[in-house]
Amino acid sequence: MTTVERAAPRWLIALVFGVLTLIWGTTWAAIRVSLVAIPPFTGVVLRFALSGSLLLLAVPFLRLRLGRARHEQRLWLVNGLCTFGGSYGVVYWAEQWVPSGLASVLFATMPLFIALLAHLWLPEERLSAGRLVGILIGFAGVVLLFSEDFGRLASPEALGPAAIFLLSPLLSAIGAVATRRWGREVSPLSLASVPSLVGAAALAPLARLCEREWEPRTVPAGPWLALLYLAFAGTALTFTLYYWLIRRTSAQFAGLVGYSVPVVAVAVGALWLGETVTLRVVAGGGLVLAGVAVALRGRIGSA
Repeated sequence: MTTVERAAPRWLIALVFGVLTLIWGTTWAAIRVSLVAIPPFTGVVLRFALSGSLLLLAVPFLRLRLGRARHEQRLWLVNGLCTFGGSYGVVYWAEQWVPSGLASVLFATMPLFIALLAHLWLPEERLSAGRLVGILIGFAGVVLLFSEDFGRLASPEALGPAAIFLLSPLLSAIGAVATRRWGREVSPLSLASVPSLVGAAALAPLARLCEREWEPRTVPAGPWLALLYLAFAGTALTFTLYYWLIRRTSAQFAGLVGYSVPVVAVAVGALWLGETVTLRVVAGGGLVLAGVAVALRGRIGSA
């Protein structure tokens, strides 16, 4: 274990995991709010331009020297194009037709992609039978949580975008595994800041070409507030914590947040939107928790 991979206490790992779950559990709804008046590619560009700029402002105060670590610039490009520009470009575009609940299910394939890629690329994260069973149980729980949304796939408008949506968790999984392999000496703030700007720059020409008729002055306050929340809480804070978590645990462990996020999304709907908590929801949440517990047996806090 290198000096940059110092073991973190379990309570701190659990706290970070919980913060990611709570914030990312609300971002699916926030994306839908922003899409009411802000076009998808423009929304991604603005979100990541704001988050990356904010994090770069913190660099001098933290006395960080970016671009010095081995493989750091490679990870800027990989995460900028995959995790930020590619993955979220797909999410924002597809959520114009794909319901938020179904989007959560589709994105919950990310732990599966991470497990397979880590098995191939990370010798220390070989996929055991027990861990695979846990990951599959967790995914079954997410599917059960949002099983009612599958009926909406019958519409031709949602089927194509839902299929394309699967590119998003795959691209995010590539970024997570690459970070675990090459980012152990790289500051999490570096991995969250510069790639955000790379992702914004990559999508800016597409936004300009496809959404030139957008008029910012006509956007009401709600979508702007949603955009600010997505930029600062849903990106700057969470991705810095996410990359810290990958360094201190494993790509597979950090990826399991993709299972806990939909549970929070359901809880938010029940508490704030008055949605009914059915036996299906309770059973799905239980399966998620059981799957995560099986997948993590004896692994939390290991690097």
